[in-house]
Amino acid sequence: MAYTWSNDLVTGNAAIDAQHKQLVTAVNSLLEACTGGKGRAALISTLEFLISYTLKHFADEEKIQLQCKYPDYENHKKIHESFKVTVSELAKQLHDEGPTVSLVAKVNSNLGKWLVSHIQREDMKIAAHMRKIGWSQAG
Repeated sequence: MAYTWSNDLVTGNAAIDAQHKQLVTAVNSLLEACTGGKGRAALISTLEFLISYTLKHFADEEKIQLQCKYPDYENHKKIHESFKVTVSELAKQLHDEGPTVSLVAKVNSNLGKWLVSHIQREDMKIAAHMRKIGWSQAG
């Protein structure tokens, strides 16, 4: 199942929104590679990109949270750390077992659905906080 970028994923911070779009695109690419029977190397390189980009995105997002004094920063950081573990486990499974049907299902539920729901629930709280305090979206 491919994920579509929609208005309910827009935080209003151009940099974060651009990164979120890249992450959604990367998840879609990974799902396409899995279901398209691509070789293990292609899947691994796509997942490695997703891992590295996620790390960059989380670091950028956490920096913004600190700059705007987001009150739930510690909890949000814990959520990010938990997701990093999940992605690492999926990478290990892909490396060990290859592109199995169960891995495709895990990628869909553990990466795609997580990312979209995280943006809609958690990242929108940050956006609301920034609007509330009048923090510059360009920050």
